[in-house]
Amino acid sequence: MNGTLALAGAEIRRLRRNRRYLIFTVGLPVLLYLAVGKQNATSYGVAFKAFYMVAMATFGALSGAFNNNVIRISQERKDGWIRQLRLTPLPANSYVVAKLIASMVTSVPAIALVFILGSAYGGVSMPLWRWIVIAVAIWFGTFIFAALAVAIGYRFNPDSVQPIALVVFFAFSIFGGLWFPLSGGMQDFAKFTPTYQVVRISTDVLGSGTVNAAYVIGIVVWFAIFLGLAVLAVRSTAESM
Repeated sequence: MNGTLALAGAEIRRLRRNRRYLIFTVGLPVLLYLAVGKQNATSYGVAFKAFYMVAMATFGALSGAFNNNVIRISQERKDGWIRQLRLTPLPANSYVVAKLIASMVTSVPAIALVFILGSAYGGVSMPLWRWIVIAVAIWFGTFIFAALAVAIGYRFNPDSVQPIALVVFFAFSIFGGLWFPLSGGMQDFAKFTPTYQVVRISTDVLGSGTVNAAYVIGIVVWFAIFLGLAVLAVRSTAESM
């Protein structure tokens, strides 16, 4: 376990120096909230500034867990780094666990900064327990997309993984309702996406203080699906290496 934690620590230190992480995981959600977040409107039964706060926090967590991992995993597999780790005394799952831990840690700054902006700049106010529940819901979403990053990163080579990652990232961002609130047919479709489900859990907590069980079940099911794909990808790759 100590070796896995050391590997996760090295990954966290590397990400802190990564410009892609600083721009897309931390900087972009903050800039978008500053530019758009103070509209005088309502979305999903709460003030737009509150909706956009949780949407941008989810956007940052998604970027940190998915974008920062999928291309890196694919490149490290091609370079033989994963093969080298398998020759060490580390447990077989250390690489994947370290990536998951690093994703959980590096998503915290994006969530915290957007929440601070929501409170200080957007004027969002609620009891402490609601802040905690919303943060945990978004944080759990990090697990979902970290698992998906492992599945895709293990399956595809670096030349093809980048366009795939961009399509997946923007599909879940746009059709999951992170950039703007959805209605009509788009909202009916979005209800089946994990990004929408995380946002709606957050807005429901903001508005009524209750959680729709269907959305909780939805994100658990998505996590199980992506984790299963990740396990299959890792096992099939291990057999071919």
